[in-house]
Amino acid sequence: MPVDVRTLAEQPVEQTGDYVATLKSRRSTTIQPQAEGFLTRIAVRSGDAVRQGAFLFEIDSAPQQAGLAALESTRAVRAAELEYAKQEASRAQSLFAAGAVSQRELEQAETAQRTSEAALRAVDEQLRQQQAELAYFRVTAPSAGVVGDVPVRVGDRVTKSTVLTTVEENDVLEIYVNVPVSQAPALAVGLPVRIVDEDNQVLATNRITFVSPTVEPTQTVLAKAALVDGRGRFRANQFVRAQVVWRTEPGLTIPVTAVVRVNGQYFAYVVEKQGEMTVARQKAVTLGGVIGSDYVVQGGLAAGEQVITGGIQKIGDGAPVMAGGPGAPGGGAPAEKKAS
Repeated sequence: MPVDVRTLAEQPVEQTGDYVATLKSRRSTTIQPQAEGFLTRIAVRSGDAVRQGAFLFEIDSAPQQAGLAALESTRAVRAAELEYAKQEASRAQSLFAAGAVSQRELEQAETAQRTSEAALRAVDEQLRQQQAELAYFRVTAPSAGVVGDVPVRVGDRVTKSTVLTTVEENDVLEIYVNVPVSQAPALAVGLPVRIVDEDNQVLATNRITFVSPTVEPTQTVLAKAALVDGRGRFRANQFVRAQVVWRTEPGLTIPVTAVVRVNGQYFAYVVEKQGEMTVARQKAVTLGGVIGSDYVVQGGLAAGEQVITGGIQKIGDGAPVMAGGPGAPGGGAPAEKKAS
């Protein structure tokens, strides 16, 4: 039976760990009002992209507007009183210089002027406070981003604890990976972290920028990686499959098509010489992770052995075979493998 073979040779093999990671925004804002009242306007919808300072919500401010108008009227009265007090003080100074009024009357006029000035300043402070509080009735975006869910409706009464919406900036994300505490000693800043899809294809590669000094209640250690590669392709709070590349060391790999599974045990066929014949021998193997389309061999095979990579469905242990595939004599050199 003609079969394809590959001569095993050591090559750089990456040791990786697979985890479920979460992408979180470094600029995630929960929007809550700083004033209480009834919502009169909602200017955005879920999914809208907004810039910093964009108008989002409006709360009924009629009572505050009335209070502001009353303060402005009071200020006009205090300003008129101050003007009159200045005139009286100026007149008293002239009369005192002419000897027509006493020192006491001059001091009373000057005191009245200072009292009017203080009263006007107090009203001005109240006006500034009222105007600042009035600005809270217009809710704006503190940063640019995408508007999340809007759970409130026009007419709802909101308080300072009411969540109006969220603003997430998807361009500034971090990868949150929780690694079991048993593997935590190997964590280090700078280790590569890959985001891969269900077919084990790499979507983005970044590096760990932070390792938590404490252990989480789930007995894991948090590692973070800034999402630079892949920016714009993912969303905040998205779950992704992440691979942490621990190290690279020499090892063996075999194609997934060269492995059969029987009763939970993995086997591979190797080519052996038996007298003048070449036969297939079944060997139990211990496998590790998958790199591309190959398994990492952890035990059962050695460098230099010829593994049958094609036609294994038609052979059995001890079956005569003719090696004619890659890596066999006359079949060409084995292809160089690059770890993914």
